[in-house]
Amino acid sequence: MKKLFTTALALALTSTALHAQAPSPQLTDVLHQLDTASAKFHNVQSDVSYDNYTRVVRDHSIETGTIYVERSGKGQQMGAVFFNSTPDGKPTKSPAKILVYDGSTLQMYSPGTNQDDVFKAGANQAKYESFLTLGFGGSGSDLAKAWTITYDRNEPLSDGTKQVNTAKLILVSKDPGVSDMFTRVTIWVDPQRGISLKQLFEQPNGDSRTTTYSNIRLNEHIDTKPYEISKKAQHIPH
Repeated sequence: MKKLFTTALALALTSTALHAQAPSPQLTDVLHQLDTASAKFHNVQSDVSYDNYTRVVRDHSIETGTIYVERSGKGQQMGAVFFNSTPDGKPTKSPAKILVYDGSTLQMYSPGTNQDDVFKAGANQAKYESFLTLGFGGSGSDLAKAWTITYDRNEPLSDGTKQVNTAKLILVSKDPGVSDMFTRVTIWVDPQRGISLKQLFEQPNGDSRTTTYSNIRLNEHIDTKPYEISKKAQHIPH
């Protein structure tokens, strides 16, 4: 059950270890900047694109949508809406999946089947939220608690409006259950704002998911209506 919830949350968002022994000056500086940015973080909204790669058939499937992450007195909250792509590469009109995390429960709703899969976090809430904070307001100190980190390099990436000098960090989970699912996670993070522009989750079988974020809005009002799950949905507890 614990592993099933972790997998679900990782897929919703969906993340060579020297840090514990001898962190580089560059890594120390990035983590300090993330600590500073985290103190100012309230929420973030973004357009998102997922490139899901299946190694056996060498196939890429693309999902696009929007996502938000918000910090409140209840902890981390998240909403995401995903659309499949048509043959010409455009998103379908109706969402294929809606995900909502309220700080204790993750819901994965499929409008096509009207099925809502419900996963309880329970005592593992902090561990599961480590995925949410990989690039959305998480502090550098919390990142170092959950992941063994290697600083790779600085790399410029576009956030859809401008070039950002990101820090490329390679992460290996300190939780065996997570590392069994993902051999490593690479994030390209803007340490000034404490948000990711890109994430790469690599699985032991060679499959991977590359996530890119654009049109990023930090600490603005969030309209949660697009992320609402139908009241007539069939709820399936896990």
